[in-house]
Amino acid sequence: MKLAGHDAIARQADEKTTTYRVKLPRRVVVPPLKQVARRLAMALGVLVLTGFLVWIDRAGYNDSSDRTVDLLDSFYYATVTLSTTGYGDITPVSDSARLTNILVITPLRVLFLIILVGTTLEVLTERTREEWRLNRWRSNLRDHTVVIGFGTKGRSAVETVCATGLKPEQVVVVDPSSKVIDAANALGYAGVMGDATRSDVLVRAEVQRARKIIIATQRDDTAVLVTLTARQLNRGAKIVAAVREEENAPLLRQSGADAVITSASAAGRLLGLSVLSPNAGMVMEDLIQQGSGLDLIERPVIKAEVGLEPKQVDDLVVSVVRGHRLLGYDDKAIGTLQLTDRLITIVRATPTTHVAPDTKPLPQD
Repeated sequence: MKLAGHDAIARQADEKTTTYRVKLPRRVVVPPLKQVARRLAMALGVLVLTGFLVWIDRAGYNDSSDRTVDLLDSFYYATVTLSTTGYGDITPVSDSARLTNILVITPLRVLFLIILVGTTLEVLTERTREEWRLNRWRSNLRDHTVVIGFGTKGRSAVETVCATGLKPEQVVVVDPSSKVIDAANALGYAGVMGDATRSDVLVRAEVQRARKIIIATQRDDTAVLVTLTARQLNRGAKIVAAVREEENAPLLRQSGADAVITSASAAGRLLGLSVLSPNAGMVMEDLIQQGSGLDLIERPVIKAEVGLEPKQVDDLVVSVVRGHRLLGYDDKAIGTLQLTDRLITIVRATPTTHVAPDTKPLPQD
């Protein structure tokens, strides 16, 4: 699909919904029925304990009907006392019974009431706790990665980035589907449900303070508008976007994307390479999969490598980044390696293999 222009994109954006919601992952979720059963069990335990305490000291109590207190009377007294009903037909008359009521039964009454109204209190305080949690999350979120679109491409991109050492709490997923956000929460990622073409949704994801932005939307026109909005909010972030059609890649770069991946063309080239050379296709697929087999990484030149040619380095050097130029390993302009250079190398993947910190985007010659 070829884009008609920014006006058409803007018209499509105005038709979209404005609702959004931030959802943070929860570590432990207790089913409601289990919570109710637990509270009932605790209340019953307090009731039984109080009943037995009264029965043990039954001689210190007086029943206005027959002057004696049996086991049933003890539990009856415990019930009306804990529920603050207090009919007054059974009363403590001895000093020990009254002391027990003051020191033991009264605190148990308070505990009993707290247990009974605990569910109501939890509902009333849930909103306050959630607001406090969101505010703390926003205040602590810095230099994170925002993933817009959590389909196959977005999920694979996050897995690759996290394989280099990025923590799940440093990832924020933006998607209009609540089911997708729930899936992201289950993996430990924070989620913002809403239309990423709107600046208020991206602000909720703290895009203005993000270090990396991955755009993996389903439509190319959406990707363009998201890129424009994200770049307006954050001038320094590294933005990588995926498009389906190769003809739309230049428009993504003009919109502010540092790198554009054409998913359809990349898959097609990999298919063609696998047909011509299955082994070469397997090697390329291995390089794409982070953390297994061979990995393609970027790292700085170490002091021991300064003055050497790329072929003399222990790692297999593919390219050299010098200034704002990306030079092939056989480019004569490289000469010998400098301390300010960065190397794109192929290494054997290990559990501790990490990609070196990002630098500014570098256009190819």
